[in-house]
Amino acid sequence: MRNKLKIIPLGGVGEIGKNMTVIEYGEDILIVDCGLIFPDEAMPGIDVVIPDMTYLEQHADRIRGMCVTHGHEDHIGAIPYAMQKFRCPIYGTRFTNALIRHKLEEHHITDVTVVDVAPKESVRLGCFAVEFIKTGHSIAGAVAFAIRTPVGTVIHTGDFKIDSTPIDGEPIDINRFAYYGTKGVLALLSDSTNVEHPGFTQSEREIGETFDRCFDKAQGRVIVASFASNVYRLQQVADVAIDHGRFVCFQGRSMEQIVKIAQELGYMHIPPEKIVRVEYLKNIPDHMVCVMTTGSQGEPMSGLTRMANATHKLNVGAGDTVIISASAIPGNERGVARVINALYEKGAEVVYDRMADVHVSGHACRGELRLMLQIIKPKYFIPVHGEARHLRMHANLANEQGVLPENTFLAHNGAVIELTSRKGVMRETVPAGSVMVDGLIDVEDVVLKDRKVLSVDGLVAAVILLDAETGRLLAPVEIYSRGFINMRENEALIGRASELVYEEAKRFEAADKGEYAAIKNQVKSKLKSFLYNETGRTPMILPIVMEV
Repeated sequence: MRNKLKIIPLGGVGEIGKNMTVIEYGEDILIVDCGLIFPDEAMPGIDVVIPDMTYLEQHADRIRGMCVTHGHEDHIGAIPYAMQKFRCPIYGTRFTNALIRHKLEEHHITDVTVVDVAPKESVRLGCFAVEFIKTGHSIAGAVAFAIRTPVGTVIHTGDFKIDSTPIDGEPIDINRFAYYGTKGVLALLSDSTNVEHPGFTQSEREIGETFDRCFDKAQGRVIVASFASNVYRLQQVADVAIDHGRFVCFQGRSMEQIVKIAQELGYMHIPPEKIVRVEYLKNIPDHMVCVMTTGSQGEPMSGLTRMANATHKLNVGAGDTVIISASAIPGNERGVARVINALYEKGAEVVYDRMADVHVSGHACRGELRLMLQIIKPKYFIPVHGEARHLRMHANLANEQGVLPENTFLAHNGAVIELTSRKGVMRETVPAGSVMVDGLIDVEDVVLKDRKVLSVDGLVAAVILLDAETGRLLAPVEIYSRGFINMRENEALIGRASELVYEEAKRFEAADKGEYAAIKNQVKSKLKSFLYNETGRTPMILPIVMEV
């Protein structure tokens, strides 16, 4: 095992999102993707969640480059945070890199080398030679990687599906995968997201007819919510809208930015005279309006949610047709349902994936995953991009296609998979996990725990006034509550709590300042027990000692 190849997932296994993989041989490290996930309801105040990159920080001098499969947030969203910790060149396709450059500019990071690489081209990064292979996905510029290493070739599919009639007219380069299959592939890392679904994923073109029928029936405005990054979907909707005599309006900061980039790079073609800004829609009859917006996942501050809640300059009402052209990402179902209900309450007609074919996935189903395994015929198989059940089902599928069970690795974030041409083992782990980001700082678990307590049980502060010279108590203890109880309606309880703390606070009068911390802890403990016995709740207790 001396000349061994190491594959280390830092994110994207056992979870959907936060994709990041380290490939290491000798003194060379290659990074594939650097994504994030968005926080759930159990993470109050958190902006994004990124991979723990401690291992890469410790070995920054060995990083030869980062190769990015495509421009979705779960694959590029953590790049600015990574570049604040270490620097390395970034390689991706034109559209992917345009999104990365914009992201770096937003974070005021200007000294990073970002290199455009076209499919079928290769880059040399230390001992690795990385070929970019065209794939199909729900975003322009998606690629897989054939990584030639001293031990053998590793194929990383990225997110993919096999679409024989893609909107851009350039199907997945299945011949290139077959070429490597005939030459021999050491290991395959493959997208597991849709392994639960049998058959093949629908082509993006198949939903065009559904859009056409929806626009035929619509009497008023048509509002379409979709992923901003799915420029092929946006182009389809724009084409149908224009064919029906409608003007197109894009809403949402990310939507407007991505459309601008896509048009500049030639991935979208919409006549300028057919695009209008939201403030001019009042001058256009409703039956001539099509709005494309963000919010397909029920995000609280997105365009669609604000329209549904009447907090947007363009609000939804009777006569409008709303098409939600996306399926709910696991965990977002409640948010999407709330938005749909709010739209119905406003009198709008709503079309979503359970009612009509208004969305197709960008991920391969079992038939495509099986075909990829048959074509590549890897010696070792590592399922990625999925939760535990997805990884297990994909591993079972690989075993059915002839990959030996002992050569199949169900990894966890931080696992180190060591491969040679003869043997593969999964052994020690490196630091891995999730880093929660709030604004410009990383938030530790203890801070998040405090936020959860505050959000559930609130805060009680006990203010103790001491004479700075004598240490004597100068006044009764003041109790303040935020998010715990209504103080006006519970004056008796507050009074008893104040008396309890006052009795405990008398200990300050005979104590040295070095003992203050212990007395504060005792005050905190007594008040906590008292409030729990009286209310059954445990708010955060904050004793405040002020010397005057």
